[in-house]
Amino acid sequence: MANEVPLSPAAVAILRAVPSLGGDGYVFPSLNGSGRPVSGFSKVKARLDKAIAAELAATNGALPPWRLHDLRRSAASGMAQLGIAPHIIEKVLNHVSGSLAGVSGVYNRFGYGGEKRHALESWAAHLQRLIDPPPQRRADPR
Repeated sequence: MANEVPLSPAAVAILRAVPSLGGDGYVFPSLNGSGRPVSGFSKVKARLDKAIAAELAATNGALPPWRLHDLRRSAASGMAQLGIAPHIIEKVLNHVSGSLAGVSGVYNRFGYGGEKRHALESWAAHLQRLIDPPPQRRADPR
């Protein structure tokens, strides 16, 4: 069964801004011209680490060790903090465990599309607030 992921408007805007790398139908195609999706994530992560480390060096910052899976963990933990139900987070991540395992996983075939959309839009709004926090209101001095 396919996992449909209803992207937030912010995610769609980011993907639309990515320059086309080929006409094979993938947003991130393999750069070797194979017509397949990107692979070799460890090489991509190493390049990303190098770019982040260079940016952080300008401010004497350091990049702590991290793994690609940490992005999923951060999203799941963040959505939970925002009040998203665990079974919806599992659906967003395409996990089958906990509340959707066993009998429920066998018989409950509902896709939770609206709930997944709400979860991902809530997560996108949270990230936007971290990137661009609203101006602080000053207390009335009276």
